[in-house]
Amino acid sequence: METLLAGYRRFREGVWPGQRAAYEALAEAGQAPVAAVVACADSRLDPAAIFDAAPGQLFSIRNVANLVPPYAPDAAYHGTSAALEFAVRGLGVPHLVVLGHAQCGGVRALMEGDGGLTDFLGGWMQIAAPARARVLRCSDPAFDALTACEHEVVRLSLANMMTFPWIAERLADGRLRLHGAYYGIASGVLQIMGPDGIFVPVA
Repeated sequence: METLLAGYRRFREGVWPGQRAAYEALAEAGQAPVAAVVACADSRLDPAAIFDAAPGQLFSIRNVANLVPPYAPDAAYHGTSAALEFAVRGLGVPHLVVLGHAQCGGVRALMEGDGGLTDFLGGWMQIAAPARARVLRCSDPAFDALTACEHEVVRLSLANMMTFPWIAERLADGRLRLHGAYYGIASGVLQIMGPDGIFVPVA
């Protein structure tokens, strides 16, 4: 905890004074983020750092493996779906981004086994079972199944977003756009998914 408190002190002394007016404006006017980003909870991945975003610009939704479940308004707990509803219907964000990444532990658990983390992780990762099944159909021995599944999970999450009626409605009338992205932790390279589903590095 002392490491975190030391960081807070550096922020309060070195960052806060220069950004105080911006934070006060955000507190007064409320938030109006330019995008909501569904990203993995992995500690090595920081959407605000990757996009060099200022406070108030990104609405971050983080979970294991950047998964979006299908639309299911029932009595269960739906943290990711609730955050999406707030971002889209409450804040009116114009862009939704699913940000996957290399060396994703959740995707590795999906592909290789959950290592006994069965209370919640196994069930959560079953959302991505169709992605795993698609990847396993490839028989090429040179095929990088883990990276392919990380890409496939981004595509699956985007497809699941389309099952939310208020997302589909805003896509149809142009108020909202969906984007897929993939970040290489070691390389620092961001790839964007094109209309053909292929990930291409940002120039």
